[in-house]
Amino acid sequence: MQSTITITFIILFTTSVFAEIIKPKPDIKPEEVISIQLSSLMKNDDPYKNAGIEQTWEFAHPSNRAYTGPIQKFTRMMYAPSYAVMLNHLKHDILDVKLEEDIAYFFIELTAEDGRMYGFKWTLSKVEEEGIYQNCWMTTAVSTPMPLSTSS
Repeated sequence: MQSTITITFIILFTTSVFAEIIKPKPDIKPEEVISIQLSSLMKNDDPYKNAGIEQTWEFAHPSNRAYTGPIQKFTRMMYAPSYAVMLNHLKHDILDVKLEEDIAYFFIELTAEDGRMYGFKWTLSKVEEEGIYQNCWMTTAVSTPMPLSTSS
């Protein structure tokens, strides 16, 4: 019985520790990109410290990376007060605003770890340049948070 428990633990542990980062692919839809990013930020340190930020970075559009990167700079930006509310947040809702052929606009309602609610404008674009990200939906811009309300 004990060996079964040990084997199960080892399998679960190795699956969690070595969870792979999802890479952009042309068949991932815009709302799925945001869902991947927000779900990762919701559990930022699972399975390792800043895994959520790393996953979010994977879907940063090349033009966005040129502005916010490299990953170390992006990580510091995510810990700044304007974006830190996304880390380990409690809940999020993705609301469609406008979807065009090569650009998508969404509004995100997010409940931070402290219970305060914020809104974000989230913009994605298809990568047009040839290369590994061609035709992939990737994040081009995220607004600073807009306070929506506080919990009582």
